[in-house]
Amino acid sequence: MSVLDAKIPLGPLSEKWSNHKNGIDLVNPANKRGLEIIVVGTGLAGGSAAATLAELGYNVSAFCFQDSPRRAHSVAAQGGINAAKNYKGDGDSVYRLFYDTIKGGDYRSREANVYRLAEVSSNIIDQCVAQGVPFAREYGGLLDNRSFGGVQVSRTFYAKGQTGQQLLLGVYSAMNRQIARGKIRMFNRHEMLDVVLVNGKARGIISRNLVTGAIDRHAAHAVVIASGGYGNLFYLSTYAMGSNASAAWKAHKRGAFLANPCFNQIHPTAIPVGGPNQSKLTLMSESLRNDGRIWVPKDLEDAKALREGRKNPNDIAEEDRDYYLERQYPAFGNLVPRDVASRAAKERCDAGYGVNVTGQAVYLDFASSIERMGKERARTKGLDGSDAALIERLGQEAIQGKYGNLFQMYEKIMDLNPYETPMMIYPTTHYTMGGLWVDYNLMTTVPGLYAIGEANFSDHGANRLGASALMQGLADGYFILPYTIGDYLSKDIGTGKVSTDTSEFEKAESQVRERISQLIGNQGSRPVDYFHKKLGAIMWQHCGIDRNEEGLKTAMEDIRSVRAEFWEDVIVPGTAEEFNEELAKAGRLADFLELAELYAKDALCREESCGAHMREEHRGPEGEALRDDSEFAHVAAWEYKGRPGEAELHKEKLVYENIEMKQRSYK
Repeated sequence: MSVLDAKIPLGPLSEKWSNHKNGIDLVNPANKRGLEIIVVGTGLAGGSAAATLAELGYNVSAFCFQDSPRRAHSVAAQGGINAAKNYKGDGDSVYRLFYDTIKGGDYRSREANVYRLAEVSSNIIDQCVAQGVPFAREYGGLLDNRSFGGVQVSRTFYAKGQTGQQLLLGVYSAMNRQIARGKIRMFNRHEMLDVVLVNGKARGIISRNLVTGAIDRHAAHAVVIASGGYGNLFYLSTYAMGSNASAAWKAHKRGAFLANPCFNQIHPTAIPVGGPNQSKLTLMSESLRNDGRIWVPKDLEDAKALREGRKNPNDIAEEDRDYYLERQYPAFGNLVPRDVASRAAKERCDAGYGVNVTGQAVYLDFASSIERMGKERARTKGLDGSDAALIERLGQEAIQGKYGNLFQMYEKIMDLNPYETPMMIYPTTHYTMGGLWVDYNLMTTVPGLYAIGEANFSDHGANRLGASALMQGLADGYFILPYTIGDYLSKDIGTGKVSTDTSEFEKAESQVRERISQLIGNQGSRPVDYFHKKLGAIMWQHCGIDRNEEGLKTAMEDIRSVRAEFWEDVIVPGTAEEFNEELAKAGRLADFLELAELYAKDALCREESCGAHMREEHRGPEGEALRDDSEFAHVAAWEYKGRPGEAELHKEKLVYENIEMKQRSYK
């Protein structure tokens, strides 16, 4: 085991990033024109990085497995993006955003990176407004803000429930300008299947054209992984069904350490599972918790009647409802962080108070907000405040203005009108805080190989605050990587064009072809999804909201068993020389089946509870996460050693010089 060097700059926290930028080496414009960079993934992180690097003069090759960068999973983000502009005048600041992020992550993130993220957050909003992103505005014309979980200020900028889509359109427009200039070569429908190292440095990738099946070599002076997270390990999740971990896992197998893989976020407000044949789950934005109140019945008989359809939620009187988050966490109420809200929902449902057919759901109710907003609108319009029908209509109009598309989405999926009856929600897999280990420059342990956005581990610790994913992705792509990658490339300007006609590229391509042939030639009887569902069930049961030693050991054994069964009995129809989605799915699942074992091993080795990682053996007196700062105040970075279960642990000690580490409290 070694101790990792994060290359954190010296000096006061508030000056580290400025001093670092002032001290790094630069590449002059003429030399940038001779350097090639590969960016894998074109969501908010990868797309913003590709556009910015091309604007600076580098030659960029960008890869996405979708038919267009506009289809990246970033498009699904609903609620907003954080920034410390303090437009509400409610006490927000760069330090407050920094503090909330560290605390929200349960003191398991790197202090210097988080402060830098808070520092550049305001620039992101200015950049996006300049691109035409239609953020919501107040009556006076200023950009509006709302709150998200884990904070007591309003710092989240939003565009109704379509924030990710609107931000991605801004990124896409910036990319298109560079594509038109010839500075970005766009490879749609291409999937990265391996990283190529030459003399220990990342020098390119092997890709497969998903339409024709052609295997291609691509060379560059640096490679950037921006391929998102690995939450589809769980099969059912809020991720797009195509989201996968293959790019990051291939990088890991080539020497990039994987950090904190067990730090996986469970989101508290997803639409509950509806049946055994479901393929994904849909998120209801955390922004809904601004105005929605979460409850279950106080009486077990009422809960049973709701499950059996003998009562509907409006039959339950106000005094018979348990607004359990408001009861347990009065200071934050319904806006506690996601890990806290998720565990509280599971606890109520496990105790028998769940409200849907399966017993795995709670209510998110907007009745009181509709009444409050309706009365406010009636007063401002000089209308009759005693007219109940008028108040309800005005209140519903106000809610529709803030959350209309989310309510519409819920009604289409559930066939229930959320204006008239409370939404049903339940926790599910949503985001991964773990990822490839990177230093302060966002470089992995492989020289020339970078990871940005959700593909790296650096900013969120053991739990991500809502609306911070978009912030990190755009910060990395627009304002951090374009500086730091130049420091590395400044020593590469004499290298010249990197050739793909080398033994390293030949060997990597051969290995890719061999793996594809093995999948296509397998004479099994079970489709890919059969094994993915089995893996998902193992992960949710043993590696989900709650974990324990016995369950994690069982998970590791069961994952190995499913992996062996997969390679023995999977069937992949068709050929490799055509569009073959089953082949693509099989390759991605093969990587998930390896990553899953390391995930369970990491959770087993972390003998504490922190953030979203809840070990049943390590709870406080009131059931809260109980950290062990003496033993586990570190980043767990795993080095691949041939098999997932044999990975070697390396540690980066986390040092907090500006914040006192203490047990979190949202009461």
